[in-house]
Amino acid sequence: MICKTFDEILFSSNAKSKIVPLYTMNKLAYSILLAVLLSAVLPQLAFAQQYPGYAGSTMTLEQELILAKKKVEMVKAHPGEGSGTPYLNANGVVGASVISGAIFGGIFLAFVVRAKQYEFVQKRLAL
Repeated sequence: MICKTFDEILFSSNAKSKIVPLYTMNKLAYSILLAVLLSAVLPQLAFAQQYPGYAGSTMTLEQELILAKKKVEMVKAHPGEGSGTPYLNANGVVGASVISGAIFGGIFLAFVVRAKQYEFVQKRLAL
């Protein structure tokens, strides 16, 4: 390997014995970063578990159950109409996938064409 990263050089076995405080500070910094990230994520997961009583909910559990029963009754009353998710609509799943695929595919195609043009020019200049 011709080029090593800074950490590989700095924290190799020979360098580690000479600069233990720097190695320890690096591990401490990573530990603090991990603790901060976990303390930001874990409370949100804990609040996601509780159902009633959080600030964003205005409905009680009984109201949610009544609404769910009404949804089931409506589906039973209209068989064959599906779930109501417009899959083939432009606002639906397949439509949005096709549109975003066309956009990102066009961007990819533009990059490929530009790279091929660059290679062609480099070959032409080399001759």
